[in-house]
Amino acid sequence: MSSFSVARSALIPASAEEIFPLVNSFREWTKWSPWENIDPSMQRTYNGPVTGVGAQYAWKGNGKAGAGTMEIVEADEPAKIGIRLEFTKPMKAVNPTTFTFAPEGAGTRVTWSMTGESKGINRVFMLFMNMDKLVGGDFEKGLAALGKAVGEQA
Repeated sequence: MSSFSVARSALIPASAEEIFPLVNSFREWTKWSPWENIDPSMQRTYNGPVTGVGAQYAWKGNGKAGAGTMEIVEADEPAKIGIRLEFTKPMKAVNPTTFTFAPEGAGTRVTWSMTGESKGINRVFMLFMNMDKLVGGDFEKGLAALGKAVGEQA
């Protein structure tokens, strides 16, 4: 079994208290997530509380968007959010995902990271795909859009 880790960070010119709510509610992800526009007819369902631990989001889309669920499993406001990310299509995988918010200068350093293990058919896939290259760019786009979304709320 092999494992991987992907992480990107960006300095956003806002306080953690301003940024945190945009990540702590899946309903806010439509404003900044790099995957929200992959499939215009993507089906979304929200369950549990609107924010924080227990908030759940499920999506089902085209071949590019795939399908899966996310659940906030840790919400340490305004420092950290932990998410259980489970893909069901095109391949099954569970990828713990974390957002951290650290004050830096006049802004906040937001770090988005995801880890996972490659088993079975996913391991074969991983031999040919670099997860950092596969999702790292999306993380960068998402963090840039998150900074823009925070600016639009101000």
